Amino acid sequence: MKIGFVGAGRMASALACGIARSFESVTLYAFDPAEKAVLDLKDQLKEIGVDLHSTDSNQELVSLSDIVMLAVKPQIIDSALANLSARDDRQLFVSVVAGTRMESLVKLLGTSNVVRAMPNTPCLIGSGVTASCRSESVTDESYAIVQSIFESVGVVVDVSEFQMDAVTGLSGSGPAYVYTFIEALIDAGVLAGLPRRVAQLLAVQTVAGATEMVGATGEHPAVLRDQVTSPGGTTIHGLQQIEKLGFRESVLGAVKAATERSVELSGN
Repeated sequence: MKIGFVGAGRMASALACGIARSFESVTLYAFDPAEKAVLDLKDQLKEIGVDLHSTDSNQELVSLSDIVMLAVKPQIIDSALANLSARDDRQLFVSVVAGTRMESLVKLLGTSNVVRAMPNTPCLIGSGVTASCRSESVTDESYAIVQSIFESVGVVVDVSEFQMDAVTGLSGSGPAYVYTFIEALIDAGVLAGLPRRVAQLLAVQTVAGATEMVGATGEHPAVLRDQVTSPGGTTIHGLQQIEKLGFRESVLGAVKAATERSVELSGN
């Protein structure tokens, strides 16, 4: 299998390294106008024992690849795909470009063999989540290969394209919300008298442990919350403040605003 990356930034690097670790017979190509990005990716893959082949252009990369991963910024998608066309009717294009609709990709590429995916940044450490959707032309076999690529860096969920904006607002932007919450917990610990180093360790492990509990038990978060909340105890007093200050409404508003912005960026 030959996989080419149009763009060699952080997400491309995460996916390329995941592929290198998970697939035995694979040849990787990359092109990026920023030569340093390709050289950095080449060094990362060399540590895993895999060679990266650079190309002189996107056109050359497409001519060599069975699967083409589109990993460029939304602002340059038109120029990055200019003068590109599918090598044959079996070639597959996979886009991780935020806000670019399937219809636009098909028009730019001249092929309907297109998959859209929205991975998030924890993919960089193999703990991400990716939502994906496909055009009707993509076979079950091809789609399974694409999903296995994203499974190499985390969890994959299949969605409809109309849900991709909501995915962007929730899991795409979500890590930033969580980082902000962790930062607030740390500052609160410092305010309460803890050394910052201790506060950070406690906050990070608390969030990680609580997250794992939700996944491991399958319980609704509200059930697990009630297990921590004793009548008249410390937790219920803390939760009262969270509700009083509008924490839940802030999260709902953040996801809604990010989703609406994704719709705006897509032009729909």
